[in-house]
Amino acid sequence: MPDLSVVIVSYNTRDLLRDCLLSLRASVGLDLEIIVVDNASSDGSADMVRRDFPEATLLAQSLNTWFCGGNNIGITRASADFLLLLNPDTEVAPDTLALMRRFLLDHPNYVGVTAQLAFPSGEIQPTCARIPAFRNLLMSYSLLGFLLPTLKRELQSALTYGDWDRRSDRDVAVIPGSCTMMRCEDLWLDDDLLLYFPEESLAQRHQKPMRFLAEARVRHHEKSSTRNWLATNIFFRDMLVYCRKHHGPARMMLLWLLSRPVYWLMWLKNR
Repeated sequence: MPDLSVVIVSYNTRDLLRDCLLSLRASVGLDLEIIVVDNASSDGSADMVRRDFPEATLLAQSLNTWFCGGNNIGITRASADFLLLLNPDTEVAPDTLALMRRFLLDHPNYVGVTAQLAFPSGEIQPTCARIPAFRNLLMSYSLLGFLLPTLKRELQSALTYGDWDRRSDRDVAVIPGSCTMMRCEDLWLDDDLLLYFPEESLAQRHQKPMRFLAEARVRHHEKSSTRNWLATNIFFRDMLVYCRKHHGPARMMLLWLLSRPVYWLMWLKNR
């Protein structure tokens, strides 16, 4: 049995995916099972994996199963006791995965662990957050945020641990889906979501501490395949699905109503 199963969902990120797989090949201290779920890419990603990375299991899809569906497909094929969801636009340092797995082995009361993610420039990304309350959704994605900017900033800072520079370890509530390690039995994404809010949904389900490890390093290009209007449209769709499940249908309808002007403004800007 491998020490760790790594699931990567890819959609038209061939060159970044190659770099990600090369970094995994250079990882030390673990026997890895690498599972690549290709979501019907048109850029030759699947052929590249077949040709250059025979050690990886390729699950080529005929349709786009999105982030949540694709990861769940990979999760069902994983055979290790520990599982990592990793974005294709990441590159892991050689010892990162071993550090993360060792933490979960030594701390059975923690449900998940993540690494310090940084842009290619070296700037550390402000990952991890608390579980968003309904007021966070309202202030971040509706006109209320424009009307009450000071309150919006205060809530956002509290939500995202604004007093923390990500250079030290910390217990957190929500870890990024771009680099999530958990025990296999604990890791399953909400099938009703497509791209967004699966991390928050995981945190809502488990209600147990997760850990940010500053010593574990990952380079992350971020949003390499989601810089388009379709992804923005899906974001608002997933936001409402998440709100209905965790804050109720009445609050979802209020959020839908108050977020429509923001949605329309973004649509006009995209045109």
